Amino acid sequence: MAAPFLPSILEREAKAQGMTVTAPKRLIVFFTYHGCLTDKWFPAKSHGALTTADYQAMTTLAPMAPFANKLLMVRGIRSMNEWSFDGTLGQKNDPHTNPAGSTFTCFPLTPNSTTSSATNPGKFDAKPTGRSLDHIASGAVNKATNGMPVSASNPGAAPLFMQIGGVQGSTTMNQQVISWSDDKGTIFAGVGSPTTVYSNLTNLFTTGPVNADTYAVARGKSVIDCVRDDLNRLSGINMSGADKQKLKTWTELLHYVGGNVTGGAMCSMTTAQQLGLTGTLTGGNITKTANTFMDLAVLTALCDSNRVIFMKMPANGNFSSVVQYKAGDGTMKAIGTDAHSISHRIGNAGMGGQCVADALAQIQAVDSYYASLFAYLVGHLDMFSEGSGTLLDNTATTWIQEMSDGNSHNLNNLPILQAGSCGGYFKTGQAVNVENANASMSPGNSSKDCANGQSPFGSLDGVGTPATTATMPINKYFCNLLNALGAKADATGYTVPGGTMPVTKFGKYDDTKLFSDGGTAAANIKSPGEYTELKA
Repeated sequence: MAAPFLPSILEREAKAQGMTVTAPKRLIVFFTYHGCLTDKWFPAKSHGALTTADYQAMTTLAPMAPFANKLLMVRGIRSMNEWSFDGTLGQKNDPHTNPAGSTFTCFPLTPNSTTSSATNPGKFDAKPTGRSLDHIASGAVNKATNGMPVSASNPGAAPLFMQIGGVQGSTTMNQQVISWSDDKGTIFAGVGSPTTVYSNLTNLFTTGPVNADTYAVARGKSVIDCVRDDLNRLSGINMSGADKQKLKTWTELLHYVGGNVTGGAMCSMTTAQQLGLTGTLTGGNITKTANTFMDLAVLTALCDSNRVIFMKMPANGNFSSVVQYKAGDGTMKAIGTDAHSISHRIGNAGMGGQCVADALAQIQAVDSYYASLFAYLVGHLDMFSEGSGTLLDNTATTWIQEMSDGNSHNLNNLPILQAGSCGGYFKTGQAVNVENANASMSPGNSSKDCANGQSPFGSLDGVGTPATTATMPINKYFCNLLNALGAKADATGYTVPGGTMPVTKFGKYDDTKLFSDGGTAAANIKSPGEYTELKA
């Protein structure tokens, strides 16, 4: 009853559109390192409808076939700040430091390297000069910890960032860091323990008897639905214009803060058990741990405790005990080294030389494991009904990779697969080539590496994707994601709390060549806006 008279409420701008209660929109990102065999990852068709058969035909993405009608294959994208031998496409700090700092920020790194040697000062300690997507998005759509709407003086809650395999990285090992909470290069470590995430969620579970109103909320009705009769009676009372405005603002606040209270019937121990989240959540190999984190992401979404969820695999994951491949002699063997070393084909992190036996088959096994893990996440999100669709339908669930080919380290032709339309914002059931709508764009040349048993040192770009292919900036796709979530910008086009305009800009540069001098040039977004061709 006191809520309409809190003066702070009047400081916020209305966020509700009428009285319609809609399901929350969410962003879930799955990040993997070291690229892939691109010519076995991308479907043959790069633009147009993609069916179950199209995914079944793919060596890597076959596990995604059951969800073909809910998938969006985003083609033609380049990530920013590509390392290269000559340094023309980005900074020369390191092939992994560059994307670690720039993939989700689109900002250059400091200090800037001037040499590619192992002694360069930016190889391990370079940091970006801007925030990453997870923090920008969460600041725009997550509720603040005090339950009030987000504003410049009341920032939103942090994203949920889960590091599968345990927290990696430190203040000096930034190749393993992808989440940056401010423009000062502050590392956001997130959480590496599934028990920590689970404990936070169980605090939201409701137990014991409930009254009629609480039960209605738990069944999916909003707080507004429960007090609608009272609101109608109050609206009919003769009152001053100021009081009417207070009542209107209070109604909008209830709509914004309450929404469709998904943290009701589905946010429960029963659901946790349905997802297999019982007993000890730690221990076991990486496959068990990864599946647990995936299920925690689903439960987090069902409880509506965080609308921005990022997960990443370990940078140097060792899958020797859990991932097998078919060797050249037809037998099944365990992968013999870590994912980083095998991505270089030679069994270590060097470039060029004698390929290890069955190098491509081992890389393919890792790629297929990642695909099966993403399919596991997508399938579990699609299990739960929400609104007129499923939990998956109300998210943009996106698999983004560190690079394209793990040996050439190129960032053009970036593999991006999205599941879910985020409440109808995105097209699904097709591939969209944002570069030129070409349905036969090159998938890259990954499988041409190790010809005659050798990985070529001087022509690694030749086994990636030609530098002129698939070069549209990832910045615009991030604008799509932010707009789909409901984020708003000010007149500059950048996301801000309390903004009123669509987001049209992300990062400092959207031309990877502008990164090469370390970011001394003024900010320059050459192609503002989102990719309208991705929208439904």
